[in-house]
Amino acid sequence: MRPPPRLRFGLLGGAAAAALAFGVALGQGRGPQDASPTAEFHFARLVYTDSPYSRRGRWRGWGRRGGAWATDYPDAEYHLMQGINRLTRVDGQPVAFDGGGGRLITLHDDRVFDYPWLYAVEVGQWELNESEARRLREYLDRGGFLMVDDFWGEYEWSVFMESLRRVFPDKDVVELPEDHPLLHVLYDLDQRTQIPGIGGMRYETPHWRGVLDDDGRLMVAINFNMDMGDAWEHADDPRYPEPMTALAYKFAVNYLIYAMTH
Repeated sequence: MRPPPRLRFGLLGGAAAAALAFGVALGQGRGPQDASPTAEFHFARLVYTDSPYSRRGRWRGWGRRGGAWATDYPDAEYHLMQGINRLTRVDGQPVAFDGGGGRLITLHDDRVFDYPWLYAVEVGQWELNESEARRLREYLDRGGFLMVDDFWGEYEWSVFMESLRRVFPDKDVVELPEDHPLLHVLYDLDQRTQIPGIGGMRYETPHWRGVLDDDGRLMVAINFNMDMGDAWEHADDPRYPEPMTALAYKFAVNYLIYAMTH
C-alpha cells in the first residue's frame, strides 16, 4: 500500500534537507547547492528521493546516509577522479576522502546546469516527482548527460521506468548498438562483459541502453544489470577483480568524453 500523501510530501521535503545537511557535514561550504564549478569537470552525483516501492515493494525508509543515491559515496568518485586525471587531459577536480571536490546535486538546484555530466546510482529505487522530471528533461534537452548505474532485474527496471516516463513520455529506451560512438570515442569497448558488484557476478544479462534526442545524441546512458560504482569504489580492494575496475574506468572515460563532445 502506498504511504499517505502527507507522508510522501514529508519524504520529498526530507530529501533536499538530508542532502543539504550531508553536504555541510562533508565540508562542502554551506551545502551542495552552494558549490560552484572550480574545474572543467566535477563528479556530480544526483540526489533523489527513494521510491516507497524500492527493494521489491518493501518500505526502505532513509538508510545508508540519506538514501539509495548515496551508495558507494564518496569512495567511487574519489577513486574514479584519480583515474580520469591520470588517463585523460580533462581538467578534473579531485575528490577527497570525505567527498570534498565532488558535487551533490538536486534537480531543484539551478546549478545543475553548470555540470555537463550527472551520475545517478541505484535508480531502481528512485522516485522523481513531476517538477523534478521537468527539470531533468530541461537539463538533458539543453545538452546535459545522465549516466545511471547499479540496478538489477525486471522489478527495479520497472521502478526506474516509472520515473523515466515522467521525464520522457515521448521517447523510447533503445539498446545501444555495437558501433555506437559511446563505445569507441576513446577506448573500443564491447557490451558482453558484466561489470559486477563486489559480491560477484549475477545471473542477469548486462544491457547498455539509452535515450537519444531528436538528432541522435545520447542523453541518458543506462547501465542495467551491472555495478560500475562498485568497480570504482573498490579500486584498491584486493577482493575486487582488477580487470573489472580497469574496464569500468574505460567506460567512465568514454562516457565523460562523449558527454563533453556531443
